[in-house]
Amino acid sequence: MIYPLRLVASVGGAARLLAAKGYRFVLGAHQYGRLTKQTLVRFPLIVKNLNITISHMYTLGIESIPLVTMIALFLGSATVTQAVYQMSGMIPFRYLGALVCKTTVTELAPVITSMVFAGRVATGIAAEVACMKNSEQLDAMNVLRLDPIRYLIVPKTVACIVMLPVLVIWANLMAFTGAALTVALTVDVTMHTYLSGKKIFFDAIDVYVGVGKTAIFGAIVAITGAYFGFTAKGGAEGVGNATTKAVVVSAVLILVFDFVVAILVM
Repeated sequence: MIYPLRLVASVGGAARLLAAKGYRFVLGAHQYGRLTKQTLVRFPLIVKNLNITISHMYTLGIESIPLVTMIALFLGSATVTQAVYQMSGMIPFRYLGALVCKTTVTELAPVITSMVFAGRVATGIAAEVACMKNSEQLDAMNVLRLDPIRYLIVPKTVACIVMLPVLVIWANLMAFTGAALTVALTVDVTMHTYLSGKKIFFDAIDVYVGVGKTAIFGAIVAITGAYFGFTAKGGAEGVGNATTKAVVVSAVLILVFDFVVAILVM
């Protein structure tokens, strides 16, 4: 009789643990949604904090250009290399330009750039907010009747929404540059053939969708970093955990919303 009782106890413990995790997930989703709503509601107030927003546009966007440039150049080169490998013996190389263009514009440049942006920005926002919380600076702002969301989160969110699409446009250009250099140096295809294939199958809607959806990704990056910063606990260790969770959850949400956008526009 002992073993069946232990089995029942184990099942009960597992069910209780699962229920607790489910409750924390639902509670966290509710808090995340509430923070998103509070941030969006305060967007009209951005006109009173334009100087802060412009400053964040520079630090979050312009200072990310060197990193995005390097990654996009190699992204374009890797895309050409893989496309040549996959097409060899099956698809004529006159379609190489079309394949590289559509793959880069619709998925690779927007998603990879957003991931890199999240790794740099979401962690920074989470660390900044978490440190302010641990040092009681957020409490001081509340005492002084200064809204932390308005002065800390809204400018960063607007900056991310504006600058991430700009970075993706730049990433597209750099990826095309890297792809063209790789074709010219390593692929037995004339540049005329490569560019002709890209021109024939080019569709502007691919660019609009690829760049437009990154505005959503920018909001996800900023709000996710802010959420884990506000919920951080435990001093320096809590700050580290907040930054790790911020970049992981940002990456997951970027992929989820990328899939949703792909389904909606198909």
